[in-house]
Amino acid sequence: MAVILIVEDDVFIREVADMMIQDWGHQTLIASDVDEALVFLRAPQHIDALFTDIYLKALVHGGCDLAHQAMALRPKLRVLYTTGNSLTDKMKALLIEGTHFLRKPYTQHQLQTSVNNMLAA
Repeated sequence: MAVILIVEDDVFIREVADMMIQDWGHQTLIASDVDEALVFLRAPQHIDALFTDIYLKALVHGGCDLAHQAMALRPKLRVLYTTGNSLTDKMKALLIEGTHFLRKPYTQHQLQTSVNNMLAA
């Protein structure tokens, strides 16, 4: 069982992802924005992975910025990015090497495969 921090500003997507990931036996922490996520990341609680939307409200690179801050705080943290928007070359350059990516909309099987691959890396 892993502890996965889910950062998603769309409440429906966040709740569905949370439900699916918990159904697979993982513990989840939920944040709707970068500030909420950083509270979890700065706390002493164990976190195995970050699953974050790249485009968070009002922050075009919010998920990328968050991942960089998260890795600075927790260097062994695994990261899975997601977005329904197209990835520009500039955006691709902001993704941390060795992280994973899942395009929205995704199926339950696609999410499970991506989470498993991320945790196995």
